Amino acid sequence: MKHLATIIIALSSVAFAQDQQPVNAIRIDQEGYYTKAPKVAAVVGNITATSFAIIDANRRDTVYRGKLSPQKQSSNSSLQTKLADFSAFQKAGSFRLIIPGFAPSYIFRIAGQVHNGSAVALLKGFYYQRVSMPLQQQYAGKWHRPAGHPDTEVLIHPSAATEKRPAGTAITSPGGWYDAGDYNKYIVNSGITMGTLLSAYEDFPQYFNTLKTNIPESRNNIPDLLDEALYNLRWMLTMQDPNDGGVYNKCTNAAFDGMVMPGVTKLPRYVVQKGTAATLDFAAVMAQAARICKPFNKQLPGLADTCLAAAKQAWQWALKNPDLVYDQDKMNTTHKPAVSTGGYGDRSFNDEWLWAAAELLITTGDEVYESAVNKELNSLLTIPSWANVRMLGYYTLLRKNKTWLPRHTAEAATLKEKIIKLADWYITAVGENAFHTVMGRQKSDFVWGSSSVAANQGILLINAFLLTKDKKYVHYALTNLDYLLGRNATGYSFVTGIGAYPVMHPHHRPSVADGIVEPVPGLLSGGPNPGRQDRCKYEFIEPETAFTDQDCSYASNEIAINWNAPAVYLFAAIEALSKQVGY
Repeated sequence: MKHLATIIIALSSVAFAQDQQPVNAIRIDQEGYYTKAPKVAAVVGNITATSFAIIDANRRDTVYRGKLSPQKQSSNSSLQTKLADFSAFQKAGSFRLIIPGFAPSYIFRIAGQVHNGSAVALLKGFYYQRVSMPLQQQYAGKWHRPAGHPDTEVLIHPSAATEKRPAGTAITSPGGWYDAGDYNKYIVNSGITMGTLLSAYEDFPQYFNTLKTNIPESRNNIPDLLDEALYNLRWMLTMQDPNDGGVYNKCTNAAFDGMVMPGVTKLPRYVVQKGTAATLDFAAVMAQAARICKPFNKQLPGLADTCLAAAKQAWQWALKNPDLVYDQDKMNTTHKPAVSTGGYGDRSFNDEWLWAAAELLITTGDEVYESAVNKELNSLLTIPSWANVRMLGYYTLLRKNKTWLPRHTAEAATLKEKIIKLADWYITAVGENAFHTVMGRQKSDFVWGSSSVAANQGILLINAFLLTKDKKYVHYALTNLDYLLGRNATGYSFVTGIGAYPVMHPHHRPSVADGIVEPVPGLLSGGPNPGRQDRCKYEFIEPETAFTDQDCSYASNEIAINWNAPAVYLFAAIEALSKQVGY
């Protein structure tokens, strides 16, 4: 077997040296596995082999042998797999997995804290999305660039005009993050993004207090995660009308920029109509930020108070405008210029009311927000999305705090039970899953931004662990991390710059226009989406395979801040918990 492995590697060495080869049939976590954690790979195809081996990547000695599982038919595509479980192998090093009849797997590592690099990269991905500041070479490496879109003169769109701020009034709205592959900034999507990142800090402060990502603020005695979030928070504050507390939906061009570097185009920028969803998302973020910033008052004097005042003012505006939908098509019939950039036009606000009320209640202790919380406690639980942020409020209510839990022990117990029940439902089908992941429990997991579905499922499982201390939830969350890094039907690592076979051509304007072969690193690709709304050419169209690594594919291969954020949480959480659960 040792001799056979050597021959296979020799024959394959040229292929592995090339830039990007056809996907390997052996699907692994391309970054690696924790020493004492579960370790599973999947092999795709017509598999007659019944056994596998692990070889040392350097000496090529066989170090472990195991039996493949029976063949499994995927419920999300026509693919069949066999699984190689090598959890019992706990030696640190670099290895390949060998299966007779197949090329060797990519090299993978087994080590402690094996995913810290990805956690850092995913958080650093937000730095590369910064607006209005140059990305200097010492921080951005070869992806350094001049500042794009200063946003120091942003016009009030007619849809947002008031007596005190008539159409055409210029305001300043610099900073923040580019939302996705485009160059606009959206409050609704910033809402769930910020809520997820701030929740990651609240759940794992010790981990983030020492995590460094090499950003300009890395030495200012504030955790890098909070520094990054603050860059967007300060932009969000500019989006509130100081005259009434309402919040503009977005800061945007009238139409999308072309596939050029940021700042190349000089088209006018606008803030557009205020909306209930944007204002409540803003209120939730500001209330959460207020309590997180308070211990850093020396470094951030007055910011906590500013955030809390902004949250309360936004809440009051929402009370006066409880159902103001941002309807872009309707807006364009009466206001010019017509705006065709992303709408984030949520039409149901019960979840935003719950989230904003929960954050304000926990931060202030003011019972005035309790009725809005209690009204939504019996609603259906689902993993969060930009259009449904209710679960963010539930996580906050159950997070260790002395504001809500003591007065609501029965409600808290019921909510805890519901979250655990949902987590248990997700893990029941893993044994039948062809890739042995939580992701793919149902075909509807594969939607626009399916990678974030996988990450948010992982967050749910991490929260189940925090509520129960049952390690199984971390083990199952780890399956979705493995999914994102290559143990999936496409074989891609969906995180740019991570793994032997990462996405190379995301729908991301800087990555297309900068002339650099490798895309900007640390960005999570959207993942399989059978809807294929972009009309690009897809070689495969089944739910779990409907993905194409082309920059035209905004439906499967765009990046977005609300997808990166849950990945940051998931990867960081597992790193933070790895020693506690014995990895």
